[in-house]
Amino acid sequence: MILDTDSTKPIYVQIAEWLEAEILNGNLQADQKVFSQYQLADMYNINPATAAKGLNLLAEENTLYKKRGLGMFVSKDAKEIILQKRKNQTLKGLVREVVMESRRLSVSESELIDMVKAELREGEDQT
Repeated sequence: MILDTDSTKPIYVQIAEWLEAEILNGNLQADQKVFSQYQLADMYNINPATAAKGLNLLAEENTLYKKRGLGMFVSKDAKEIILQKRKNQTLKGLVREVVMESRRLSVSESELIDMVKAELREGEDQT
């Protein structure tokens, strides 16, 4: 992953999202130790406090858990927590934006649904 320092998204959020992606992709498994704040800081040339903030964000969401003196580990429910969060926050937000834009452009409901179906089919063809 490459951090986007020009993004409006804070670096610690980018770190947290990268770790979430690693969990979703199966690169980090339940009860597996994740990178320490110092390893992340070294990997991305960032302040260890920034890396710690990203780790703590995931710990607050119960995606990671702390073992005193040992570091942070992936929780057994991490994948489900991430999926639910992304469905309930990210995906719903994107849908809301698409619906609002379709209203501004006077796109009918059936037209919008057809567009979504076409995009889904196109995605299936690429896999």
